[in-house]
Amino acid sequence: MASSILDLIKQQVSAQAGGVEIPAGAKNTVLNGLTDSIFGSLSQTAMKAGGIEQLKSLLTGSTSAASSPITALAGQLFNVNVLKKLNLGSTLNTALSGLIPAVMGKLSGILKDQDGDGDVDFNDILITLKGGAGRASSAGGGLLSGILGKVLGGNR
Repeated sequence: MASSILDLIKQQVSAQAGGVEIPAGAKNTVLNGLTDSIFGSLSQTAMKAGGIEQLKSLLTGSTSAASSPITALAGQLFNVNVLKKLNLGSTLNTALSGLIPAVMGKLSGILKDQDGDGDVDFNDILITLKGGAGRASSAGGGLLSGILGKVLGGNR
């Protein structure tokens, strides 16, 4: 399992990118760019007013990854920071941009009601960070720790 947000994102980027033929010379740049864009969108969202609620909505699955403003921001970052510089062509750019909602969808549902009170609240975040049950504890704990660490000034 992933031990951090970056590990989880990298795993999902690699898995999703397997079906897209990326030129060998651009592959590392594309994969790193996807990872950085997704992590950057999560970090930027966490630091803005109302961002924690947007993250909670995405990570609990109550907002679909495809319609999330976090996903849209990741796409913008990827387009500006990677695709415009590589000039891979519109067909490949579209295929690569299409990976972002798929990766973001894999992050959806990581945060769950851990204490059984019927909602996801601060207590559930703490339980997840401390290592609650199942997938949420291993992937979600690293995910939330990575986001909260970034917000609180930790290194990525």
